Amino acid sequence: MTSTRDQALAHPAPRRAQRRALAVLGMAATLAGCSTVSGVVGGGSTPAGQPGYVTGFLGGVVADEPRAALVGRDVLSAGGTAVDAAVAAGFALSVTLPSRAGLGGGGACLVFDRARNATEAVIFPAGNPGTSGGDRPAAVPMMARGLFALHTRKPRRPFEELVAPAEQLARFGALTSRALATDLAAVSGPLLADPAARAVFTGPGGQPLAEGDNLLQPDLSSTLAALRVSGVGDLYQGTQARRLEELSPRVGGPLTVEALRPAVAQVVPPLEITLVSDTLSFLPPPADGGLAAAVAARGIAAGQAPASAEAQGLAAAGTWRRGGGDPATLLANPPAGGGGWGVLPASTSLVVLDREGNAVSCAFSMNNLFGTGRIVPGMGFFLAAAPGVGRVEPPLLSAVMAHNRSLSAFRYAGASSGQTGAPLATALPAVRQLVNRVPAAQALAEAPEPGRGNAIACDRYLPGDPRQCVAATDPRGAGLAIGGLQ
Repeated sequence: MTSTRDQALAHPAPRRAQRRALAVLGMAATLAGCSTVSGVVGGGSTPAGQPGYVTGFLGGVVADEPRAALVGRDVLSAGGTAVDAAVAAGFALSVTLPSRAGLGGGGACLVFDRARNATEAVIFPAGNPGTSGGDRPAAVPMMARGLFALHTRKPRRPFEELVAPAEQLARFGALTSRALATDLAAVSGPLLADPAARAVFTGPGGQPLAEGDNLLQPDLSSTLAALRVSGVGDLYQGTQARRLEELSPRVGGPLTVEALRPAVAQVVPPLEITLVSDTLSFLPPPADGGLAAAVAARGIAAGQAPASAEAQGLAAAGTWRRGGGDPATLLANPPAGGGGWGVLPASTSLVVLDREGNAVSCAFSMNNLFGTGRIVPGMGFFLAAAPGVGRVEPPLLSAVMAHNRSLSAFRYAGASSGQTGAPLATALPAVRQLVNRVPAAQALAEAPEPGRGNAIACDRYLPGDPRQCVAATDPRGAGLAIGGLQ
Protein backbone atom coordinates (compact mmCIF):
# COMPACT_ATOMS: atom_id res chain seq x y z
CA MET A 1 0.00 0.00 0.00
CA THR A 2 1.32 3.44 -0.94
CA SER A 3 1.80 5.84 1.96
CA THR A 4 0.38 9.39 2.09
CA ARG A 5 3.86 10.80 1.56
CA ASP A 6 4.50 8.48 -1.44
CA GLN A 7 1.22 9.60 -2.98
CA ALA A 8 2.19 13.26 -2.55
CA LEU A 9 5.50 12.63 -4.30
CA ALA A 10 3.94 10.63 -7.12
CA HIS A 11 1.32 13.28 -7.90
CA PRO A 12 2.87 16.77 -7.65
CA ALA A 13 0.51 19.45 -6.37
CA PRO A 14 0.69 23.23 -6.48
CA ARG A 15 3.39 24.59 -4.18
CA ARG A 16 0.93 25.94 -1.59
CA ALA A 17 -0.86 22.58 -1.38
CA GLN A 18 2.49 20.83 -1.06
CA ARG A 19 3.46 23.08 1.84
CA ARG A 20 0.11 22.38 3.52
CA ALA A 21 0.55 18.61 3.09
CA LEU A 22 4.09 18.74 4.45
CA ALA A 23 2.89 20.78 7.43
CA VAL A 24 0.28 18.13 8.22
CA LEU A 25 2.90 15.39 7.90
CA GLY A 26 5.25 17.36 10.12
CA MET A 27 2.55 17.79 12.75
CA ALA A 28 1.87 14.04 12.70
CA ALA A 29 5.58 13.34 13.14
CA THR A 30 5.74 15.79 16.04
CA LEU A 31 2.79 14.14 17.77
CA ALA A 32 4.38 10.74 17.27
CA GLY A 33 7.64 12.04 18.75
CA CYS A 34 5.78 13.42 21.80
CA SER A 35 3.93 10.16 22.35
CA THR A 36 4.42 8.57 25.73
CA VAL A 37 5.82 5.40 24.16
CA SER A 38 7.09 4.14 20.85
CA GLY A 39 4.99 2.01 18.56
CA VAL A 40 1.77 2.10 16.61
CA VAL A 41 -1.84 1.48 17.61
CA GLY A 42 -3.94 0.08 14.80
CA GLY A 43 -1.21 0.69 12.28
CA GLY A 44 -1.77 -2.58 10.41
CA SER A 45 -4.68 -4.68 9.26
CA THR A 46 -5.30 -6.38 12.63
CA PRO A 47 -8.60 -5.15 14.13
CA ALA A 48 -8.88 -3.74 17.64
CA GLY A 49 -9.50 -6.53 20.15
CA GLN A 50 -7.14 -8.95 18.41
CA PRO A 51 -3.50 -9.54 19.43
CA GLY A 52 -1.27 -7.65 17.03
CA TYR A 53 -3.42 -4.53 16.91
CA VAL A 54 -0.67 -2.71 18.85
CA THR A 55 2.87 -2.82 17.54
CA GLY A 56 5.95 -1.49 19.26
CA PHE A 57 6.00 -1.14 23.05
CA LEU A 58 3.16 -2.97 24.78
CA GLY A 59 3.95 -2.51 28.46
CA GLY A 60 4.41 -5.61 30.57
CA VAL A 61 2.71 -8.33 32.58
CA VAL A 62 4.07 -10.42 35.45
CA ALA A 63 2.20 -13.25 37.18
CA ASP A 64 2.96 -16.29 39.31
CA GLU A 65 1.46 -18.54 36.61
CA PRO A 66 2.78 -18.20 33.02
CA ARG A 67 -0.42 -18.77 31.05
CA ALA A 68 -2.19 -15.97 32.93
CA ALA A 69 0.69 -13.60 32.10
CA LEU A 70 0.37 -14.51 28.42
CA VAL A 71 -3.35 -13.79 28.51
CA GLY A 72 -2.64 -10.35 29.94
CA ARG A 73 -0.03 -9.66 27.29
CA ASP A 74 -2.47 -10.62 24.53
CA VAL A 75 -4.94 -8.06 25.89
CA LEU A 76 -2.27 -5.33 25.82
CA SER A 77 -1.40 -6.38 22.26
CA ALA A 78 -5.10 -6.15 21.34
CA GLY A 79 -5.27 -2.52 22.48
CA GLY A 80 -6.39 -3.01 26.08
CA THR A 81 -5.30 -0.94 29.05
CA ALA A 82 -3.50 -2.18 32.14
CA VAL A 83 -6.91 -2.54 33.79
CA ASP A 84 -8.20 -4.67 30.91
CA ALA A 85 -5.13 -6.89 31.00
CA ALA A 86 -5.30 -7.32 34.78
CA VAL A 87 -8.97 -8.32 34.60
CA ALA A 88 -8.28 -10.92 31.91
CA ALA A 89 -5.21 -12.25 33.72
CA GLY A 90 -7.15 -12.42 37.00
CA PHE A 91 -9.88 -14.55 35.41
CA ALA A 92 -7.18 -16.69 33.78
CA LEU A 93 -5.54 -17.30 37.18
CA SER A 94 -8.93 -18.60 38.36
CA VAL A 95 -8.50 -21.36 35.76
CA THR A 96 -4.75 -21.98 35.73
CA LEU A 97 -3.95 -21.49 39.44
CA PRO A 98 -7.20 -22.37 41.28
CA SER A 99 -5.20 -23.25 44.37
CA ARG A 100 -4.62 -19.54 45.04
CA ALA A 101 -7.14 -17.61 42.94
CA GLY A 102 -10.67 -18.44 41.89
CA LEU A 103 -14.26 -17.34 41.45
CA GLY A 104 -14.86 -18.44 45.02
CA GLY A 105 -12.03 -16.30 46.38
CA GLY A 106 -11.11 -12.63 46.43
CA GLY A 107 -8.28 -10.14 46.46
CA ALA A 108 -7.23 -6.51 46.28
CA CYS A 109 -5.64 -4.29 43.62
CA LEU A 110 -3.95 -0.92 43.24
CA VAL A 111 -4.69 1.06 40.07
CA PHE A 112 -2.54 3.97 38.85
CA ASP A 113 -4.33 6.25 36.39
CA ARG A 114 -1.73 8.49 34.75
CA ALA A 115 -4.30 10.96 33.40
CA ARG A 116 -5.61 11.53 36.92
CA ASN A 117 -2.09 11.29 38.40
CA ALA A 118 -3.50 9.20 41.24
CA THR A 119 -3.69 5.68 42.61
CA GLU A 120 -6.82 3.97 43.93
CA ALA A 121 -7.34 0.70 45.79
CA VAL A 122 -10.00 -1.83 44.77
CA ILE A 123 -10.66 -4.10 47.76
CA PHE A 124 -12.59 -7.39 47.46
CA PRO A 125 -11.33 -10.03 49.93
CA ALA A 126 -13.36 -13.18 50.46
CA GLY A 127 -13.82 -12.28 54.07
CA ASN A 128 -17.41 -12.77 55.18
CA PRO A 129 -18.77 -16.25 55.94
CA GLY A 130 -21.80 -17.05 53.81
CA THR A 131 -23.86 -18.62 56.61
CA SER A 132 -23.25 -20.56 59.76
CA GLY A 133 -23.31 -24.32 59.59
CA GLY A 134 -21.69 -26.91 57.35
CA ASP A 135 -18.46 -28.79 57.89
CA ARG A 136 -16.46 -26.59 55.48
CA PRO A 137 -17.57 -22.99 56.17
CA ALA A 138 -17.15 -20.87 53.03
CA ALA A 139 -16.60 -17.18 52.45
CA VAL A 140 -18.82 -15.18 50.10
CA PRO A 141 -17.17 -15.32 46.63
CA MET A 142 -15.75 -11.92 45.66
CA MET A 143 -13.46 -12.48 42.66
CA ALA A 144 -15.99 -11.79 39.89
CA ARG A 145 -17.37 -8.65 41.49
CA GLY A 146 -13.87 -7.47 42.35
CA LEU A 147 -12.61 -7.84 38.79
CA PHE A 148 -15.76 -6.14 37.51
CA ALA A 149 -15.11 -3.20 39.85
CA LEU A 150 -11.49 -3.11 38.67
CA HIS A 151 -12.73 -2.93 35.08
CA THR A 152 -14.64 0.29 35.84
CA ARG A 153 -11.44 2.22 36.60
CA LYS A 154 -9.91 2.68 33.10
CA PRO A 155 -11.15 0.13 30.56
CA ARG A 156 -10.91 0.12 26.80
CA ARG A 157 -12.04 -3.42 25.94
CA PRO A 158 -15.51 -4.84 26.78
CA PHE A 159 -15.71 -6.84 29.99
CA GLU A 160 -17.15 -9.91 28.27
CA GLU A 161 -14.16 -9.97 25.91
CA LEU A 162 -11.85 -10.19 28.93
CA VAL A 163 -13.68 -13.19 30.42
CA ALA A 164 -13.46 -15.16 27.18
CA PRO A 165 -9.76 -16.26 27.39
CA ALA A 166 -10.34 -17.87 30.80
CA GLU A 167 -13.49 -19.55 29.50
CA GLN A 168 -11.54 -20.99 26.57
CA LEU A 169 -8.70 -22.20 28.80
CA ALA A 170 -11.19 -24.01 31.02
CA ARG A 171 -13.12 -25.51 28.09
CA PHE A 172 -10.27 -26.63 25.85
CA GLY A 173 -7.60 -27.18 28.45
CA ALA A 174 -4.45 -25.54 29.78
CA LEU A 175 -1.14 -27.17 30.53
CA THR A 176 -0.59 -27.65 34.24
CA SER A 177 2.10 -25.20 35.31
CA ARG A 178 4.87 -25.85 37.79
CA ALA A 179 3.13 -23.49 40.22
CA LEU A 180 -0.11 -25.49 40.18
CA ALA A 181 1.65 -28.87 40.16
CA THR A 182 3.58 -27.87 43.28
CA ASP A 183 0.39 -26.86 45.10
CA LEU A 184 -1.36 -30.08 44.02
CA ALA A 185 1.50 -32.20 45.34
CA ALA A 186 1.39 -30.38 48.69
CA VAL A 187 -2.28 -31.15 49.45
CA SER A 188 -3.17 -33.99 47.08
CA GLY A 189 -4.28 -36.36 49.86
CA PRO A 190 -7.13 -34.34 51.35
CA LEU A 191 -7.92 -32.51 48.09
CA LEU A 192 -8.46 -35.61 46.02
CA ALA A 193 -10.83 -37.05 48.63
CA ASP A 194 -13.41 -34.77 46.99
CA PRO A 195 -14.84 -36.65 43.97
CA ALA A 196 -15.27 -33.48 41.89
CA ALA A 197 -11.69 -32.37 42.57
CA ARG A 198 -10.41 -35.87 41.85
CA ALA A 199 -12.16 -35.86 38.46
CA VAL A 200 -10.47 -32.59 37.47
CA PHE A 201 -7.00 -32.80 39.02
CA THR A 202 -5.92 -36.39 38.37
CA GLY A 203 -4.62 -38.06 35.23
CA PRO A 204 -5.65 -41.40 33.69
CA GLY A 205 -3.69 -43.34 36.32
CA GLY A 206 -5.32 -41.54 39.22
CA GLN A 207 -2.19 -39.58 40.10
CA PRO A 208 -2.29 -35.80 40.67
CA LEU A 209 -1.69 -33.80 37.52
CA ALA A 210 2.00 -33.08 36.97
CA GLU A 211 3.64 -30.18 35.22
CA GLY A 212 2.75 -30.28 31.52
CA ASP A 213 -0.43 -32.39 31.94
CA ASN A 214 -3.61 -31.05 30.36
CA LEU A 215 -6.10 -29.47 32.79
CA LEU A 216 -9.74 -29.48 31.61
CA GLN A 217 -12.52 -27.78 33.60
CA PRO A 218 -15.78 -27.91 31.58
CA ASP A 219 -18.05 -26.97 34.49
CA LEU A 220 -15.93 -23.92 35.28
CA SER A 221 -16.03 -22.98 31.60
CA SER A 222 -19.83 -23.04 31.70
CA THR A 223 -19.89 -20.77 34.74
CA LEU A 224 -17.50 -18.34 33.08
CA ALA A 225 -19.67 -18.41 29.95
CA ALA A 226 -22.69 -17.48 32.07
CA LEU A 227 -20.75 -14.55 33.56
CA ARG A 228 -19.71 -13.44 30.09
CA VAL A 229 -23.23 -13.62 28.66
CA SER A 230 -25.43 -12.69 31.63
CA GLY A 231 -23.03 -10.45 33.56
CA VAL A 232 -21.38 -10.72 36.95
CA GLY A 233 -24.60 -9.85 38.77
CA ASP A 234 -26.03 -13.22 37.79
CA LEU A 235 -23.68 -14.92 40.26
CA TYR A 236 -24.90 -12.70 43.09
CA GLN A 237 -28.61 -12.24 42.53
CA GLY A 238 -29.64 -14.18 39.41
CA THR A 239 -29.82 -17.72 38.11
CA GLN A 240 -26.22 -18.55 39.05
CA ALA A 241 -26.77 -17.20 42.56
CA ARG A 242 -29.77 -19.47 43.04
CA ARG A 243 -27.75 -22.41 41.75
CA LEU A 244 -24.98 -21.61 44.20
CA GLU A 245 -27.51 -21.41 47.04
CA GLU A 246 -28.82 -24.85 46.05
CA LEU A 247 -25.48 -26.56 45.44
CA SER A 248 -23.12 -25.06 48.05
CA PRO A 249 -24.59 -27.04 50.99
CA ARG A 250 -23.48 -30.23 49.22
CA VAL A 251 -19.83 -29.22 49.72
CA GLY A 252 -20.27 -28.16 53.33
CA GLY A 253 -20.19 -24.39 52.82
CA PRO A 254 -23.78 -23.20 52.46
CA LEU A 255 -24.27 -19.81 50.79
CA THR A 256 -27.50 -17.89 50.33
CA VAL A 257 -28.65 -15.32 47.81
CA GLU A 258 -29.29 -13.05 50.79
CA ALA A 259 -25.58 -13.22 51.67
CA LEU A 260 -24.39 -12.94 48.06
CA ARG A 261 -26.48 -9.95 46.95
CA PRO A 262 -24.89 -7.16 49.05
CA ALA A 263 -21.31 -8.37 48.53
CA VAL A 264 -19.56 -5.64 46.52
CA ALA A 265 -15.99 -4.44 46.07
CA GLN A 266 -14.85 -1.18 47.65
CA VAL A 267 -12.88 1.53 45.82
CA VAL A 268 -10.95 3.48 48.46
CA PRO A 269 -7.85 5.66 48.84
CA PRO A 270 -4.58 3.78 49.42
CA LEU A 271 -2.11 4.24 52.24
CA GLU A 272 0.69 6.55 51.06
CA ILE A 273 4.24 7.46 51.99
CA THR A 274 6.82 9.64 50.21
CA LEU A 275 10.14 8.12 49.23
CA VAL A 276 12.72 10.45 47.65
CA SER A 277 10.57 12.22 45.00
CA ASP A 278 8.00 9.45 44.55
CA THR A 279 4.66 8.69 46.16
CA LEU A 280 4.33 5.06 47.22
CA SER A 281 0.78 3.74 47.53
CA PHE A 282 -0.06 0.56 49.45
CA LEU A 283 -3.20 -1.51 49.86
CA PRO A 284 -5.22 -0.32 52.87
CA PRO A 285 -7.01 -2.57 55.37
CA PRO A 286 -8.82 -4.90 55.26
CA ALA A 287 -5.94 -5.82 52.92
CA ASP A 288 -3.71 -5.32 55.94
CA GLY A 289 -0.60 -6.76 54.29
CA GLY A 290 -0.45 -3.33 52.65
CA LEU A 291 -0.23 -1.65 56.04
CA ALA A 292 2.55 -4.03 57.07
CA ALA A 293 4.41 -3.36 53.80
CA ALA A 294 4.06 0.43 54.14
CA VAL A 295 5.49 0.40 57.67
CA ALA A 296 8.31 -1.92 56.59
CA ALA A 297 9.16 0.22 53.54
CA ARG A 298 9.34 3.38 55.60
CA GLY A 299 11.58 1.67 58.13
CA ILE A 300 13.96 0.22 55.53
CA ALA A 301 14.23 3.58 53.77
CA ALA A 302 15.18 5.15 57.12
CA GLY A 303 18.04 2.65 57.58
CA GLN A 304 16.27 0.01 59.66
CA ALA A 305 17.35 -3.61 59.15
CA PRO A 306 14.82 -5.52 57.00
CA ALA A 307 14.03 -8.04 59.76
CA SER A 308 13.33 -5.25 62.26
CA ALA A 309 11.24 -3.29 59.75
CA GLU A 310 9.28 -6.44 58.92
CA ALA A 311 8.53 -7.08 62.61
CA GLN A 312 7.31 -3.52 63.04
CA GLY A 313 5.10 -3.81 59.95
CA LEU A 314 3.58 -7.08 61.16
CA ALA A 315 2.97 -5.53 64.56
CA ALA A 316 1.04 -2.66 62.95
CA ALA A 317 -1.07 -5.06 60.90
CA GLY A 318 -1.66 -7.25 63.94
CA THR A 319 -2.80 -4.26 65.98
CA TRP A 320 -5.23 -3.24 63.25
CA ARG A 321 -6.49 -6.83 62.89
CA ARG A 322 -7.27 -6.97 66.59
CA GLY A 323 -9.28 -3.76 66.24
CA GLY A 324 -6.68 -1.56 67.81
CA GLY A 325 -6.24 1.52 65.66
CA ASP A 326 -6.58 3.74 62.64
CA PRO A 327 -4.37 2.55 59.72
CA ALA A 328 -2.93 6.02 59.04
CA THR A 329 -2.05 6.43 62.72
CA LEU A 330 -0.46 2.98 62.83
CA LEU A 331 1.57 3.83 59.74
CA ALA A 332 2.81 7.07 61.28
CA ASN A 333 3.51 5.54 64.73
CA PRO A 334 3.81 1.76 64.43
CA PRO A 335 3.95 -0.36 67.58
CA ALA A 336 6.84 -2.63 68.46
CA GLY A 337 6.66 -6.40 68.20
CA GLY A 338 5.40 -8.55 65.36
CA GLY A 339 5.03 -12.13 66.59
CA GLY A 340 2.09 -14.43 67.18
CA TRP A 341 0.73 -14.71 63.63
CA GLY A 342 0.48 -18.48 63.31
CA VAL A 343 -0.19 -20.05 59.92
CA LEU A 344 -1.55 -17.73 57.22
CA PRO A 345 -3.07 -18.78 53.88
CA ALA A 346 -1.37 -18.83 50.51
CA SER A 347 -1.90 -16.09 47.93
CA THR A 348 -0.75 -15.11 44.46
CA SER A 349 -0.06 -11.85 42.63
CA LEU A 350 0.16 -10.12 39.27
CA VAL A 351 1.42 -6.76 37.99
CA VAL A 352 0.55 -4.99 34.71
CA LEU A 353 1.82 -1.85 32.95
CA ASP A 354 0.38 -0.54 29.70
CA ARG A 355 2.07 1.53 26.98
CA GLU A 356 0.50 4.77 28.26
CA GLY A 357 1.93 4.46 31.76
CA ASN A 358 -1.16 3.14 33.58
CA ALA A 359 -0.51 0.26 35.95
CA VAL A 360 -2.24 -2.33 38.16
CA SER A 361 -0.85 -4.53 40.95
CA CYS A 362 -3.01 -7.21 42.57
CA ALA A 363 -2.92 -9.95 45.20
CA PHE A 364 -5.49 -12.78 45.33
CA SER A 365 -6.26 -15.61 47.75
CA MET A 366 -8.61 -18.50 48.47
CA ASN A 367 -7.89 -18.18 52.23
CA ASN A 368 -6.33 -21.67 52.05
CA LEU A 369 -4.72 -23.73 49.31
CA PHE A 370 -7.72 -24.69 47.12
CA GLY A 371 -10.05 -22.93 49.55
CA THR A 372 -12.39 -25.38 51.26
CA GLY A 373 -10.97 -28.17 49.10
CA ARG A 374 -14.33 -28.98 47.52
CA ILE A 375 -15.63 -27.96 44.10
CA VAL A 376 -19.21 -26.75 43.82
CA PRO A 377 -20.80 -29.50 41.70
CA GLY A 378 -21.83 -28.37 38.25
CA MET A 379 -20.22 -24.94 38.71
CA GLY A 380 -16.58 -26.00 38.67
CA PHE A 381 -14.96 -23.74 41.25
CA PHE A 382 -13.72 -24.05 44.82
CA LEU A 383 -15.24 -21.92 47.56
CA ALA A 384 -12.81 -19.89 49.64
CA ALA A 385 -12.45 -20.91 53.26
CA ALA A 386 -14.26 -18.57 55.66
CA PRO A 387 -11.67 -16.64 57.72
CA GLY A 388 -12.11 -16.41 61.46
CA VAL A 389 -13.59 -19.90 61.60
CA GLY A 390 -11.40 -22.55 63.20
CA ARG A 391 -7.75 -22.01 62.28
CA VAL A 392 -8.43 -20.07 59.06
CA GLU A 393 -7.00 -16.54 59.08
CA PRO A 394 -7.28 -13.82 56.41
CA PRO A 395 -4.22 -13.48 54.15
CA LEU A 396 -1.81 -10.57 54.29
CA LEU A 397 -2.64 -9.25 50.81
CA SER A 398 0.17 -6.92 49.79
CA ALA A 399 0.89 -4.64 46.81
CA VAL A 400 2.62 -1.32 46.09
CA MET A 401 2.50 1.36 43.38
CA ALA A 402 4.99 4.23 42.95
CA HIS A 403 4.52 7.35 40.82
CA ASN A 404 5.89 10.86 40.63
CA ARG A 405 3.22 13.50 41.18
CA SER A 406 5.27 16.33 39.67
CA LEU A 407 5.91 14.40 36.47
CA SER A 408 2.55 12.59 36.42
CA ALA A 409 4.56 9.49 35.62
CA PHE A 410 4.72 5.81 36.57
CA ARG A 411 7.80 4.51 38.38
CA TYR A 412 7.23 1.08 39.97
CA ALA A 413 4.55 -1.53 40.70
CA GLY A 414 4.90 -4.63 42.82
CA ALA A 415 2.85 -7.33 44.54
CA SER A 416 3.76 -10.42 46.51
CA SER A 417 2.80 -13.65 48.20
CA GLY A 418 4.36 -15.76 50.95
CA GLN A 419 2.12 -15.71 54.05
CA THR A 420 3.80 -13.54 56.73
CA GLY A 421 6.68 -12.98 54.30
CA ALA A 422 4.46 -11.19 51.76
CA PRO A 423 4.69 -7.63 53.19
CA LEU A 424 8.49 -7.63 53.25
CA ALA A 425 8.54 -9.19 49.76
CA THR A 426 6.60 -6.10 48.65
CA ALA A 427 8.48 -3.48 50.67
CA LEU A 428 12.13 -4.53 50.38
CA PRO A 429 12.34 -4.80 46.55
CA ALA A 430 10.49 -1.50 46.16
CA VAL A 431 12.92 0.38 48.41
CA ARG A 432 15.98 -1.35 46.95
CA GLN A 433 14.90 -0.51 43.42
CA LEU A 434 13.66 3.04 44.04
CA VAL A 435 16.39 4.21 46.44
CA ASN A 436 19.40 2.01 45.70
CA ARG A 437 18.69 1.43 41.96
CA VAL A 438 19.11 -2.32 42.37
CA PRO A 439 17.80 -4.18 39.27
CA ALA A 440 14.25 -5.40 39.83
CA ALA A 441 14.99 -9.13 39.51
CA GLN A 442 17.89 -8.87 41.98
CA ALA A 443 15.79 -6.82 44.39
CA LEU A 444 13.00 -9.42 44.32
CA ALA A 445 15.47 -12.21 45.07
CA GLU A 446 16.69 -10.36 48.19
CA ALA A 447 13.36 -10.86 49.97
CA PRO A 448 13.75 -13.64 52.55
CA GLU A 449 11.78 -16.88 52.38
CA PRO A 450 8.90 -17.55 52.00
CA GLY A 451 8.24 -14.22 50.27
CA ARG A 452 7.81 -14.13 46.51
CA GLY A 453 7.35 -10.91 44.55
CA ASN A 454 6.52 -9.65 41.07
CA ALA A 455 7.42 -6.17 39.83
CA ILE A 456 7.62 -3.78 36.88
CA ALA A 457 10.01 -0.84 37.11
CA CYS A 458 10.70 2.12 34.82
CA ASP A 459 13.95 3.48 36.19
CA ARG A 460 13.51 6.85 34.46
CA TYR A 461 9.71 6.88 34.53
CA LEU A 462 7.01 6.35 31.94
CA PRO A 463 6.21 8.45 29.90
CA GLY A 464 9.79 8.22 28.76
CA ASP A 465 12.00 5.80 26.90
CA PRO A 466 10.19 2.44 27.20
CA ARG A 467 13.46 0.55 26.77
CA GLN A 468 14.34 1.33 30.38
CA CYS A 469 11.19 -0.40 31.69
CA VAL A 470 11.76 -3.90 33.09
CA ALA A 471 9.30 -6.60 34.17
CA ALA A 472 10.60 -9.18 36.65
CA THR A 473 9.39 -12.15 38.65
CA ASP A 474 11.14 -13.72 41.63
CA PRO A 475 13.72 -16.14 40.16
CA ARG A 476 12.97 -18.64 42.94
CA GLY A 477 9.34 -18.94 41.84
CA ALA A 478 7.58 -20.35 38.77
CA GLY A 479 6.11 -17.16 37.34
CA LEU A 480 6.58 -15.33 34.06
CA ALA A 481 7.51 -11.72 33.28
CA ILE A 482 6.68 -10.70 29.73
CA GLY A 483 6.23 -7.53 27.69
CA GLY A 484 8.41 -5.07 25.87
CA LEU A 485 8.32 -4.70 22.10
CA GLN A 486 6.10 -6.51 19.60
